Amino acid sequence: MHTRPPLFTPARRRQARRTAALTLCAALLAAGCGSSQDTARNGKATASRAAGFPVTIDNCGVKTTYDKPPSRVVTIHQHPAELMLSLGLKDHMAGTAFPDSAVLPELAKDYASLPELAKKEPSFETVLDKEPDLVYGGYGSAFDEKEGRSRKAFRDAGIDTHLNREYCGKKRVTMDDTYAEIRTVGKIFGVSDRADQLVADLKARVDKAAKTVADEPDVPVFVYDSGDKTAFTAGGKSLGTELIQLAGGKNVFADLDDVFGDVSWEQVVERKPEVIAIYDYAGAGSIEQKKEFLLAQPALKDVPAIRNKRFVVLPLTATLVGVRSAYAVGDLARGIHPKSFG
Repeated sequence: MHTRPPLFTPARRRQARRTAALTLCAALLAAGCGSSQDTARNGKATASRAAGFPVTIDNCGVKTTYDKPPSRVVTIHQHPAELMLSLGLKDHMAGTAFPDSAVLPELAKDYASLPELAKKEPSFETVLDKEPDLVYGGYGSAFDEKEGRSRKAFRDAGIDTHLNREYCGKKRVTMDDTYAEIRTVGKIFGVSDRADQLVADLKARVDKAAKTVADEPDVPVFVYDSGDKTAFTAGGKSLGTELIQLAGGKNVFADLDDVFGDVSWEQVVERKPEVIAIYDYAGAGSIEQKKEFLLAQPALKDVPAIRNKRFVVLPLTATLVGVRSAYAVGDLARGIHPKSFG
């Protein structure tokens, strides 16, 4: 792969432009370049933006100090982009990549206005071409060393990185991780007040759905992500397990000691799920294809969820650490306990 010479890293290009601008301004000072009014206005704006900075963040073992809010961010994967947009940070975004599913309706217009760099993870060079000062990754694959996108590679190019805390190697993922991620991003951009308000709104959304089904018996739920010979499902350490619990259900594979894992169809039959939650995302087959596959399996014909065709569809992005997880609780609750919602 072609490697850009160090001379042309984004950080050095920006510095070169600043130097050239200052030189030109000095040469034209007599002609009014940089009036005192402009200088005062710009200085005031800079001071306002930098209030509360510097900020140091320890993210997955990588410490980064921000002297001011990043102004040109590339997000890799959909959920970091949605999180930033939910915090009103569109003007800080230089591009995004790897859309997973339909965007939240209230964010769709802003999301569509962002340059899409790639349908999957973009190349290192493609990211560099946007001259970002921060790359925010959703999955660990955002910073795949084998693809030349390691966090070190970006650091060497003068670009900061942030990885969704879900991929920091913790044992279990919970809604608390969602709230912590939002607050961390709020701190990085100097909008902690917005982050606190967003967390409060999401908690209220979750609480409303959870209280609606609080008196209902737990319904056994099987998560179907993908797979034919075996079923790839959400284990006990996944955020999905907590979402199901909050929605008045019980993940039938909560005893699977992992975030995700493969189980046999015989195990699915034995555990008699009454609802199947299907994860929807690009590249794994359509929802209709997944339903047809499950309904066509002779071994599953006596499973209550199959017999009664009880499916709940969740975008994969709604089961990750991001703003969508709070919405997922309500969607699941309606699918698990429809009578509770009238």
